[in-house]
Amino acid sequence: MPQPQLVDSLVELVRRAATILPDDMQQALDRSQGQEEPGSAAAGALETIRLNVKMAGERSTPICQDTGTPIFEIFHPLGVSTRALAAQMREAVAIATRRAYLRPNAVDSLTGKNTGDNTGEDFPTMHFHEWEEAHIHIDLLLKGGGCENVSTQYKLPDGGLGAGRDLDGVRKVVLDAVYQAQGKGCGPGVLGVAIGGDRGSSYLKSKQQLFRSLDDTNPDPQLAALEEKILTQANELGIGPMGFGGKTTLLGVKVGAQHRLPASYFVSIAYMCWANRRAAMDVHFSGDAVEVTYA
Repeated sequence: MPQPQLVDSLVELVRRAATILPDDMQQALDRSQGQEEPGSAAAGALETIRLNVKMAGERSTPICQDTGTPIFEIFHPLGVSTRALAAQMREAVAIATRRAYLRPNAVDSLTGKNTGDNTGEDFPTMHFHEWEEAHIHIDLLLKGGGCENVSTQYKLPDGGLGAGRDLDGVRKVVLDAVYQAQGKGCGPGVLGVAIGGDRGSSYLKSKQQLFRSLDDTNPDPQLAALEEKILTQANELGIGPMGFGGKTTLLGVKVGAQHRLPASYFVSIAYMCWANRRAAMDVHFSGDAVEVTYA
């Protein structure tokens, strides 16, 4: 298996994620604009967001001043060096930072010193998955700090919310998380929800849901119905864009589940702002040739 040199391609991946909002997110914002009362604060907020998205794409500048934590999910065939890929991703992130596609965000938790290039201990975040396909697939999510601050985790049962260890209990705690967030986290948001696992794996699973397109359908009918119900009920809370009131509190809800211990029932909610910045690339091999495509 050849070890491809992908630094330039990875820089382009970062640029796309930071400056171009995915089509499904743009379409959701457009639909939401039409649902809000003309002249309302909610409509004004959405209009400003949509103008910002348009300008960022045209000028190849970051959609948001907080370009977030770069989170890479890498799927690779047997024989690819994950160490080499990790080094190339760190180099690409540093280059993208110098080019101002990313803001320097990596801060040493002990000293408070910013490294200046978005690299540091476990920064950026990378998760490698070996698969049976013959090509490499890389997903990138830029997770902002404001929305990360209103991400949360619940432990069921929750007596205060009357939430038991079932899907209705999951619904109750997710809606509580939305209510508690109010205008924080730069709504309208997208929720990634994970049911089960331990505390760490549950949070990871919840963030992985954010890579899903808004218009996909959950293959599990129970979870598909839960996603729709939470989305509908959250948008009836009246919180609205940026907490200004209105009909658009969430743009999407994506739920995943995993096995758990009998003693634990965690529900993790990864809140993502309207700037749901994600991009993907595929690397195909043909002899010594390497072809890179983006999605």
